[in-house]
Amino acid sequence: MPSSLNNLQPHSVWSHFAALCTIPRPSLQEAALRDHLIEWAQARDIESIVDAAGNLILKKPASPGCEGMPGVILQGHLDMVCQANASTRHDFERDPIDAVVRDGWVAAENTTLGADNGIGVALALAALEEPGLIHPPLEVLLTVNEESGMDGARGLMPGTLNGKTLINLDTEEWGHFYLGCAGGVDVEVRHACPRETVPPGHVVWRLEVAGLKGGHSGIDIALGRGNAIKLLAEALDELAEFADPRLISLTGGTARNAIPREAFAVFALPAADAARVEALARQKLTAWHERFAEADAKVNLAILPLSLTLSPEGRGDGGEDKVIGKAEQDRLLGFLDSAANGVARLSDDFAGVVDTSDNLGVANLAQGEFRATFKVRSLHDGRADALADTLVAHAQGHGLNASKAGAYPGWTPNPASPLLALCQQVYTREFGQPAGLQVIHAGLECGLLAASHPQLDMISFGPDIRGAHAPGERVEIASVERCWRLLKAVLQALAKPA
Repeated sequence: MPSSLNNLQPHSVWSHFAALCTIPRPSLQEAALRDHLIEWAQARDIESIVDAAGNLILKKPASPGCEGMPGVILQGHLDMVCQANASTRHDFERDPIDAVVRDGWVAAENTTLGADNGIGVALALAALEEPGLIHPPLEVLLTVNEESGMDGARGLMPGTLNGKTLINLDTEEWGHFYLGCAGGVDVEVRHACPRETVPPGHVVWRLEVAGLKGGHSGIDIALGRGNAIKLLAEALDELAEFADPRLISLTGGTARNAIPREAFAVFALPAADAARVEALARQKLTAWHERFAEADAKVNLAILPLSLTLSPEGRGDGGEDKVIGKAEQDRLLGFLDSAANGVARLSDDFAGVVDTSDNLGVANLAQGEFRATFKVRSLHDGRADALADTLVAHAQGHGLNASKAGAYPGWTPNPASPLLALCQQVYTREFGQPAGLQVIHAGLECGLLAASHPQLDMISFGPDIRGAHAPGERVEIASVERCWRLLKAVLQALAKPA
């Protein structure tokens, strides 16, 4: 265990989380972690199964005398969102996560931590090996590729699971039971841009938007944080009003389900326009500091000359590619600047909860090929589909190719859930007050699991996690201990006849 986590309690939970931090686990690359957990289970006579989708299922018989009780499923996902600050050298396919303890939290300094959903996985594993814990038959379902497509839950075959109740351990606000979540769909935009040479005397510049907080594209979408791609397009659009920038490349964001923190563009510009470009950058940054004074105060805009002059063939001595055509540039920037992004509708049923939103998570222009991806979420599947259709039509109206992909259903709340009633009873007994009830504007796998296993009664809870899907992600130590205490108490309650 990393020394920073050595003395944390509960030791079993943090020991498992520390092991997860040492094993890289980007989406679609969970095999090494899965193999580690299979070996761990075999050493403890815990049955392990890998299904056709790549999910890991661990099974443990009931405690003596509880064999006749309905089985319980603990569920989480193996993969994590991999985000790092641009100035940080971190290979998520090779390097361990550097977890540190600070002021009651475990955090990662310049990368994501993977508490989403590493803590949930650690809680489930600790329950499997906790000595003296009285429990019904246990199944632990650890899915793959949750963060980039929910492929594991999507591929789970009906009848795979035997339990009747499921506890999802993938929410991030202690003190609440979650009983519903948003569904989602992706919108993918593609376009091939013809390129051309530019007149002699143009110089190459790099425009950088950075310093933003980013965050989870569902949970944090209502916080008013800046979207780096949108801000970059805004700045380029304004620059084009009084100068003649010619776009070479553009990149922003790395995941559709994370609010972009950084975006960059390289463009050619007549040398005579240099002073006006620098003046615009100063003015724009001043305006953004006022606009994001509370939500994203560290936003930064920099424009840097690359000290390269393009030849008549449109290439610089550093190998810059040709620029895209002016009409294509106007098409792309107009689309990026005007595309819907953020909260589209608040919930009518849950105060302060976002009903429908979208996030422009990734945009890239390289060698004339443009790609962008939006993540659309809604508590109502029909509304997610409608907003996705609007984005597709908007892209097509700008002459771009667009389509929907990766749809998954939401999880419909059931306030009459027997599992919810039992969990509320246990929570009140353990902590002296009832837990809050909430739905989450994020994609849990419960909707897909309900589709393949409609018999399941489900609930979700978890510790306090802040900054998921962004560098600096952290999890509160005390809330992990409380979560562990609650999980053990709920399992023991489920082991007894009603």
